[in-house]
Amino acid sequence: MKSMKFMTRWLCAAQIFLAGMASAAPLSITLPPETAAFKPSALPGYPLAQQKCSTCHSADYISFQPPGMSLAQWTAEAGKMQHVYGAPISDQDVTIIGAYLAATYGSAKASDADVQAASNPSAGQPTPAPVAKVDATALLQNNACLSCHAIDHKVVGPAYKDVAAKYANDPQALAKVTSSIAHGGSGKWGDIPMPPFAQLSPENLHSLATFILHQ
Repeated sequence: MKSMKFMTRWLCAAQIFLAGMASAAPLSITLPPETAAFKPSALPGYPLAQQKCSTCHSADYISFQPPGMSLAQWTAEAGKMQHVYGAPISDQDVTIIGAYLAATYGSAKASDADVQAASNPSAGQPTPAPVAKVDATALLQNNACLSCHAIDHKVVGPAYKDVAAKYANDPQALAKVTSSIAHGGSGKWGDIPMPPFAQLSPENLHSLATFILHQ
């Protein structure tokens, strides 16, 4: 009997405890405010680190790394964030951020040539050569276009002024004229077919169509 009474009391206590747990308010945890910040620097990697690195971890993470790390080591650390942890940074971001970290927290100096080169990776790249402007008049002559067409009067095919007038209000004019030059055809201006000029590059075709539509 005593054991039955003890068991009954134990079950009642357990029920009271569980009921109290069920009615308790959810536990609320308040984290302390973030006070860590990246050390300021004139290098372009400083604002980039603030923007990119802070999305994944606190600036305190930097202090956990060994002191005196080199440019190569800091760049490798930034690269690990990209390749291992999937940080949303590009290869160029890795280079620029690595230079900032090495000069600000590591053994490098901001004035070092390799730090400057890493901070401005596009500075040493050659300027792309300007694209030569296509001479539409030369294209007309070199492709015998003027043996069948003229600017202001019909020859075998229509005058370019008439073509421009026909497509003046057509929003697809450039695409249609470009296609006609590239693929040729017949029936639009008479029965005499126009041969295709598929050998012309897209740039040359665009230049010819633009020239015709501006007559």
